Amino acid sequence: MNTMPLNKTDRMRGALWGMFVGDALAMPVHWYYSIATLWQDFGQIKDFQAPKAHHPNSIMSLANTSKAGRGTQEGDIVGSVILKGKKHHWGPANRHYHQGMQAGENTLNLMCARVLLRSLNTIGDYDPADFLREYIGFMTEPDRHNDTYAESYHRDFFANYAKGIPPEKCAGAEGHDTASIGGLVSLPMLVIASLSEGNLTTTIAQALNHQRLTHRSPSLEIYSSELSALLFHIFQETNPNTEELACAAASRLGFPAAKVVASVRSKQSSDCDVIGGLLSSACYIDQSFPSVLYLASRYSNNFEAALIANTNVGGDNCHRGAILGAILGASLGFEAIPKRWIDGLIAHDELNNEIETFIKRFE
Repeated sequence: MNTMPLNKTDRMRGALWGMFVGDALAMPVHWYYSIATLWQDFGQIKDFQAPKAHHPNSIMSLANTSKAGRGTQEGDIVGSVILKGKKHHWGPANRHYHQGMQAGENTLNLMCARVLLRSLNTIGDYDPADFLREYIGFMTEPDRHNDTYAESYHRDFFANYAKGIPPEKCAGAEGHDTASIGGLVSLPMLVIASLSEGNLTTTIAQALNHQRLTHRSPSLEIYSSELSALLFHIFQETNPNTEELACAAASRLGFPAAKVVASVRSKQSSDCDVIGGLLSSACYIDQSFPSVLYLASRYSNNFEAALIANTNVGGDNCHRGAILGAILGASLGFEAIPKRWIDGLIAHDELNNEIETFIKRFE
């Protein structure tokens, strides 16, 4: 725990910057499932790096380009509706998901979180219709971002949109990978936006209403509610005990984080024994969110160590990193984030303007 209370707006700032730092740090090894290969390609990642063209565990060539999940690449939702001019990256074997991105860049889901942040800044409040307009424009206009991969939920949304379905009804039905941690990355800023209400029920309701615009996933909502409640309580407490709060959330979800953390510390075990051992390192929410809570518990006072650990266990470390960065940024504050990471983000200047505009409403 912190020995001195931190200013709440400083902790809001920490949560927002933490999201983007956690994602960018993990980007070059996103969805690496072989730790030996991760070390062979990069060593231990402690700073931003660019991805390599070859990805040893990529299955992008198996992804469906017309809808969610795996399947044929004959469809053209990818290439003609979204990710225009980038479909050719999907076919070759072992093509990196974030082909050609630079060190310190953010992946697509975090860029979409920025779409929401800009909408909140422009409107002054949460407006689902405005977000959808901006999201559709961002995803369908060429050259708005540099990523080359879009998760299943994006592909389903725009498959429905291309059929003329109204945007508010375009979210696809729940599939095997809809309930993934990538669906949580926009929620921290909605939790922050609702804090002035001081009501947990309102906070959770707003987060879920937003998520339903892109995800129709009752199973995901269980974890979304827990994340919203965790962040709400961290912000409401003057000096939050993040280890205790994260362990309590994990316990409610059926994962004994407190016992696992104690065991790892006593045996000096590796984080890979937990994430990749007890828990899958993949995106599925029943494994990935408890993984975040484990890391938030074990490294509750060390933002840098937590984000390095998350990155180097591989799997869906980008989206885990965004949520972990939000949790620890909220509890430890902006100054806990290494300055080299803040300064190294490609979009630093734009992000600083967007975050500071957002934070001003609370000062």
